[in-house]
Amino acid sequence: MTSPIEAEPVQTGLDIVLREPPTRLRESRAFGLLSNQASVTHRFEHAADALHERFPKQLTTLFGPQHGLWSTEQDNMIETGHAQYRSMAVHSLYSETRKPTAEMLRGLDLLLVDLQDVGTRVYTYIWTLTHCMEACAAAGIELMVLDRPNPLGGEVAEGALLEPEYASFVGRSEIPMRHGLTIGELARHCNAVLGIGCELHVVKLRNWQRSMLWADTQRTWVPPSPNLPRAAGAIVYPGQVLLEGTNVSEGRGTTTPFEQFGAPWIDARQLRDALPDVEGAVLRTVTFEPAFQKWQQQQCHGLFVHITEPRTFRPYQTTLLILRELRRHYSDQFAWNPPPYEYEPTLMPMDILTGSSRVRQFIDDNGSDADLIELSKVPADWWQRVSSCLLY
Repeated sequence: MTSPIEAEPVQTGLDIVLREPPTRLRESRAFGLLSNQASVTHRFEHAADALHERFPKQLTTLFGPQHGLWSTEQDNMIETGHAQYRSMAVHSLYSETRKPTAEMLRGLDLLLVDLQDVGTRVYTYIWTLTHCMEACAAAGIELMVLDRPNPLGGEVAEGALLEPEYASFVGRSEIPMRHGLTIGELARHCNAVLGIGCELHVVKLRNWQRSMLWADTQRTWVPPSPNLPRAAGAIVYPGQVLLEGTNVSEGRGTTTPFEQFGAPWIDARQLRDALPDVEGAVLRTVTFEPAFQKWQQQQCHGLFVHITEPRTFRPYQTTLLILRELRRHYSDQFAWNPPPYEYEPTLMPMDILTGSSRVRQFIDDNGSDADLIELSKVPADWWQRVSSCLLY
């Protein structure tokens, strides 16, 4: 087998349809496109521009996910307005609606989706995709996913499955936090298990292997959302995103969100010394001042997570360790954020992030190392569950 280092650069679904358009796309009378700023070709041309030039008059409508078509809304949970681009309507699917309306889809016979996922259940783009699949199924419109690599690779998964009663816009299907699938594979899985019934096509990647991390793809990282400006942020994200359910800053409002975290009441050296060595990472003490979000314009003390070996680093388990120590040492200051969170008005944010109440209870009860490991593990049958949807 060719090793990732020796492989040719990965070609995305977008690159492929521009060069070798499938019959369904060539014959489309009018198609729409769901994309954002990371939806670019290998030459960094945006999908909307490239498809507009390649298929004159066929691309008629654009859609944008959370943060907008151009990822302009930097803070979390800020809705985006509708707009226009190149005389085409741009419909925001993070607005008064998260599902395309019948009017938005009127006149289309195909919807293309070109979004860079980051391999984490709570990243909302995959759930915007499922809403689009539902709307297309209802309208009799076909949907085509232009696949992109999972930056965390396709061999490792982490975390328990989402429990159905905790379903929300940060999790609509019973999958683990780190799922190990490409967005095309995930679309196939959700189409089946959610009973959507969408007429779904996936344009596969070329030269991608499941063992590949982002650095192996030979593609430049274009931030898929404003708070993942670096590929290193995507590596820690499946764990550090849990801090959104607490009063600890996850680094939003700084130049390296999710890679660093802190709060004014943390003794950074004490916290670092209380934590065991983390395989694949080094924790460095830091002080930072967020420009917005939690603890805005206040000095926060905490840790920066430096990834030294991404293949052995386990982000979800690492953050559970961190949360347990924060609760142990700062029980009077550490707190769980109350709802609402991502359109969920009653369930605790930490619970919909983790997919159950078990992690929050584990932290509050100062759970054992054995419990921590169990909460971090993916169910043994996960890969069997998704085997029919794997494309690589």
